Amino acid sequence: MAFSNKPASLDKLLKTFIKRLPQRNELKRGMVLHVWPDVVGDQVAKATRDLSFESDGRLIVKVESDAWRHEIHMNRFSITRKLNGRVGQDTVRELIVRC
Repeated sequence: MAFSNKPASLDKLLKTFIKRLPQRNELKRGMVLHVWPDVVGDQVAKATRDLSFESDGRLIVKVESDAWRHEIHMNRFSITRKLNGRVGQDTVRELIVRC
């Protein structure tokens, strides 16, 4: 990043910092887990547990019933797109829902 006399916005500085961070994938995955409740809503968030990532970018979500598994599975592409949009990177490659 070149220095200039103009002050840079904090948003721009943070984005530059994150791009250069060696652990950015882990950071982005943590961000996905953090925004999960906002993206899916309170009811779905309460029905989900044990969210975790596999090394290939698959987000594994465990739910309490087959009905919730079906509901989330049917909306997995939309949820994935929203999660990735919130963290600004294609962090979630696939959403897997298990009981």
